[in-house]
Amino acid sequence: MRYTTSTLSHGSRSASPLPAPANYQSNNCLSATSKSLKFLRRLFKFDQMDFEFALWQMIYLFISPQKVYRNFNYRKQTKAQFARDDPAFLVLLVVCLFVTSLGFGWVLDLTFWQSVSFIFYVIFVDCIFAGIIVATFFWIVTNRYLRASQIEADIEWGYAFDVHLNAFFPPLMLLHFVQLLFYNWAISLDFFISRLFGNTFWLLALGYYIYITFLGYNCIPHLKNTRLILIPLPILFLFYLISIIIGWNVTVSFIMFYKYRVY
Repeated sequence: MRYTTSTLSHGSRSASPLPAPANYQSNNCLSATSKSLKFLRRLFKFDQMDFEFALWQMIYLFISPQKVYRNFNYRKQTKAQFARDDPAFLVLLVVCLFVTSLGFGWVLDLTFWQSVSFIFYVIFVDCIFAGIIVATFFWIVTNRYLRASQIEADIEWGYAFDVHLNAFFPPLMLLHFVQLLFYNWAISLDFFISRLFGNTFWLLALGYYIYITFLGYNCIPHLKNTRLILIPLPILFLFYLISIIIGWNVTVSFIMFYKYRVY
């Protein structure tokens, strides 16, 4: 069906391929509070979650993260919200955190209760609490400074949290799984190659977090100057070079920090 400019003149942009923003469709959309409550109610209804699709998203966050965010745009068109309405991704992420934390406990030679404490730290502090802080920061910055116009729809806080979860998963697998396979016999040793190997893991993990965060906001049509999110990348690389030069094994330092938290 073709629409003329006059047809689209009431509260929407004719040049946009997306439907009118959610704040222009208030009669058809749930409030932010209602959406949050709906999400929380589904958190323990595992039979209603699409785990297969959530697993697909996890895989593509490694091989083609752009496709994951393309799906968020589809959700905006069909459900008038960018944020996930299915908690399956969060549930799978918590399972991954639980399993990899058990592996960490084994590598660090932690006792049972220390391992339990470590799991709680990783899930509720490193992932969720830190995610709330990061999501709130980007939610404020994008809505105040990156929107092309103040009449455009606000970025949902739930979407900002989803971007954090997306960006958190690849570093989790790199640092809490792959890196563990090499820690005791390679990274923990006092050699230059050990520092290079361990610090490179952190460079890749943090670089991936920044890049996927950038993709999350860059895919929203009415945001401008999203490339500013990439500014930390050269700073991160400079920090990486300095750590190698001064002989600082970042991985060993963080392992010691992890142990300190549970002792």
